[in-house]
Amino acid sequence: MPRTNIVFVMSDDHAAHAISAYGSRVNSTPHLDRIAQQGVRMDAVFCTNSICSPSRASILTGTYSHINGVSSIWTELDYRVPTFAEVLQRAGYRTAMFGKWHLGEHGQSLPRGFDTWKIFPGQGDYLDPDMVDPEGTRTMRGYATDIVTDLSLEWLDGLGADEPFCMLVHHKAPHRPWVPDEKHKHLYADGSIPEPDTFFDDNESRSKAVRGIRMTIADDMGADDLKQEIPEHLRGPQNREARMRWKYQIYMRDYLQCVQSIDDNVGRLLDRLQEKGLAENTLVVYTSDQGFFLGDHGWFDKRLMFDQSLQMPMLIKWPAAIPAGSRCDAIITNVDFAATFLDACGIEAATELPTSQGRSFLPLLRGEQVEEWPDAAYYRYWEHDDPIHAAPAHYGIRTADHKLIHYYGAGLGVPGASDRVFEPEWELYDLKADPAEMRNVADDPAYADVRADLEDKLEQYQRRYRDEPYQGPDTPRPDWGPYDQETLERVRRIFAR
Repeated sequence: MPRTNIVFVMSDDHAAHAISAYGSRVNSTPHLDRIAQQGVRMDAVFCTNSICSPSRASILTGTYSHINGVSSIWTELDYRVPTFAEVLQRAGYRTAMFGKWHLGEHGQSLPRGFDTWKIFPGQGDYLDPDMVDPEGTRTMRGYATDIVTDLSLEWLDGLGADEPFCMLVHHKAPHRPWVPDEKHKHLYADGSIPEPDTFFDDNESRSKAVRGIRMTIADDMGADDLKQEIPEHLRGPQNREARMRWKYQIYMRDYLQCVQSIDDNVGRLLDRLQEKGLAENTLVVYTSDQGFFLGDHGWFDKRLMFDQSLQMPMLIKWPAAIPAGSRCDAIITNVDFAATFLDACGIEAATELPTSQGRSFLPLLRGEQVEEWPDAAYYRYWEHDDPIHAAPAHYGIRTADHKLIHYYGAGLGVPGASDRVFEPEWELYDLKADPAEMRNVADDPAYADVRADLEDKLEQYQRRYRDEPYQGPDTPRPDWGPYDQETLERVRRIFAR
């Protein structure tokens, strides 16, 4: 039997609630929906650190930020931590990576484990982007999403008939500044995009740390984002609601037009796999590196632990193994991806990727019962000094029914704030009674037992993943040290083969 192929498509900042397979109220994504119709829609996939570089590092290595070294967009992947691509390459797979890498600019952070790669430097540009490969940097003419797909299709066409492959197709879109392709600029232009139900949330019950973030559409989305100046009649606090509504329509129009190009290009890729007779035995995955606020609670961007930011869309099809039209509501994190990809290729992650902290969820996709599958997702946002958005450092736990978040007081999210300490704060949400996360019940006596249980679970998960709870501004950040010498030696032996 031929070995399983992998096509892993990932966009940037694509919220699940902007995909029609997830019930979007604002757009239609027919080609992404094809993956869900022919495979499985994952309904509880969460990132472990909702920001681009950390999520990508966790996906590649199967480890949390404090293990792989990428705790923020300013830190780089620890070259000693192996990736699933390296394992597949050693196992005889042809491997390729096209598009957004975003894991540092230095030599040790360039893609490794890939036979072929061509990436955007840094965030990359939408129009006529520069791209980097082993030969250097060159300008590619056209629209970024089309270019990444063109490169992917060309590489696919050059493969031998019996060569197993793993191809990463990683798009820039729909990341800020949301520059659409010209052919989609007629879409969503009438100003009728529905506003979310929580659009005018006053965030009154939330922690002080969250109420101070700079991610509001009304006051923090600027002229560069909108590609135009804010009209005089919409300025000032007295015009805040009208300004917010005006900005939202422009923001969402551009964002959804970028998403439309993603959908079109996923369709091109699916069609080519079908034409080449590869569809049956190819695991096709679509996801985003995290979610995104689309006006929810009045915000844009990500970083926080609310579901619109925390949830990653994930659609998977593999006709040879996954029933069409299925759903999976088990709690999954991006730390589980690497082990799952290796499992699909018949490779034991515990043996070949010994640093992995995740588990394969492939049995769940087949409808099997898995003993002691985690009933919660552990999250940690590390950026103590976020000079742009003032998002507070925090960690927390998310179960099927509740969410507990601890803003642990390490800086106020402004330059030079790492030495400043504010009063630690907690938030607790009852996701069954309050799925929109509007009412913080952390101090409600009726939830005292729930909070106590979740605090215990949070501590258990921190021990499980060898993370250190914050004890004050002098708490050292863990290094790669949590791995014992035996594990390190196993990694060295494996990658010396």
